Amino acid sequence: MANVGYVRVSSVDQNTARQLDGLTLDKVFTDKVSGATTDRPQLQAMLEYVREGDTIVVHSIDRLARSLADLLTLVEDLTNKGIHIRFHKEQLEFTGENSPIQKLMLSMMGSFAEFERCMIKERQREGIAKAKSDGKYKGRIKSIDDAQIRGAVAGGLSFRKAAESLGVSLSTVQRAMKATEA
Repeated sequence: MANVGYVRVSSVDQNTARQLDGLTLDKVFTDKVSGATTDRPQLQAMLEYVREGDTIVVHSIDRLARSLADLLTLVEDLTNKGIHIRFHKEQLEFTGENSPIQKLMLSMMGSFAEFERCMIKERQREGIAKAKSDGKYKGRIKSIDDAQIRGAVAGGLSFRKAAESLGVSLSTVQRAMKATEA
């Protein structure tokens, strides 16, 4: 019976130190990616690692999942396998017992996490729209010039080979070539 920690931040430059600080854990899995999906390397590794009788400790509900559907699925799948989940900040623990109060609390807290994520995205869209209207937002700076892409394709490379050789995505090559046609 192990105490396993799961820590998640949204980007590589964010600090994980505040999450689960001072707790004694047997193993900790840390992701530095968005919580928008459950397709996260360390989350998947943790799910493979934990066994019946283990307890997963997560700083807060929104660190495990940002969508209510993902949260409910994760908690139900884990508790059905005899794995407990403890959310440190909210002081909630889910053991798999069929408790209406536990289900209500999980659904409410998960709904708040999902709502918060939607509000963040909405504020971000509004901020970008305002910056664009003020002429302050130009988008991300291109990592490679379209002329280089066109040159690679004109030199006989397929779109896919051009993307590989230039270190860009296939969609970047397609977008550059489409702009040439227009």
